Amino acid sequence: MHVFANPVGGGSLWFDNLATADGTPVAYDPQARAFVPMPPFCANRDVIGCNWIAPEQGAFCRSCAMTALAPDPSIPDAIPNWAQTEAAKRWVLDNLGRWHWFRPEDPGAPPVFRLLAEGPTPVPMGHAEGVVTISVAEVDPVLVATRREALEEPYRTMMGHMRHEIAHMLWWRLSLRDDFLDAFRAMFGDERINYPAALQYHYENGPPAQWRQHYLTTYASAHPHEDWAETAAHLLHLTDITDSFVATGLSSPQIPHAGWDPYSEPDPERLIHVATSLTVGVNHVNRSMGLSDLYPFVLSNHARHKLAFVHSWLRRGAQGL
Repeated sequence: MHVFANPVGGGSLWFDNLATADGTPVAYDPQARAFVPMPPFCANRDVIGCNWIAPEQGAFCRSCAMTALAPDPSIPDAIPNWAQTEAAKRWVLDNLGRWHWFRPEDPGAPPVFRLLAEGPTPVPMGHAEGVVTISVAEVDPVLVATRREALEEPYRTMMGHMRHEIAHMLWWRLSLRDDFLDAFRAMFGDERINYPAALQYHYENGPPAQWRQHYLTTYASAHPHEDWAETAAHLLHLTDITDSFVATGLSSPQIPHAGWDPYSEPDPERLIHVATSLTVGVNHVNRSMGLSDLYPFVLSNHARHKLAFVHSWLRRGAQGL
């Protein structure tokens, strides 16, 4: 993610800022990829702290307009959890916008979001034909830690959920093309195998013994759909980690040259090499504070091939160029 210029003075702005250091209200324009100091602001600005501009006064921004169902405000913590969930959504949508997904130039359907608060039972998250369902309770640190331990996951965040579920939607979009499915099945397997049965087998028996040689995560081994979604999410993780590293002015001998843009990099092998080299260093820094690794994954050669495949399809953009 970029670090942005202050439109009314010196200093920088971060992606989630609502105001400058001196208190001047600002909002993010996702089309210009810049902050502006004037309305119209999103109608959700005072409700959940949305900091994007709107097309007109009283309207929702491009991201909030994609939310067809918001959480029930009578459920405890629903509104603050919703605010954090929408913030993660804006971040991921802006990442994908670097490859022209879900922007005005995208001729295809945008995702539709159902963001639900949890009552006595968990909300099943998922995607179906363009509709993404997310539990906003997944920003609660206690719940996340509990589920991470129960599911033996090294990484579980709302950003990760957004990238994973939107990746399912991207697969659906790409599957409408004539040239995608045969290539996908050659790399990931046939997604037409019974999905509920595959998931049941996975939860009852666990991943195959040699899963690390072929998959990024245990869940990716459950079904080709989940392999794609996990791989696409990891491509977005790695690309944005690298972009954020460069944007903050940090340096590394692994960075190809000054002004290098990871989202414009045409060579997936180079991007993956740089990203994984940086994560090794940042993991080491995290350990100095007793924190978990930023990126607690090891990439096999097969996983790298899958990441390169996803990169080739997502980077060409929503217009399929």
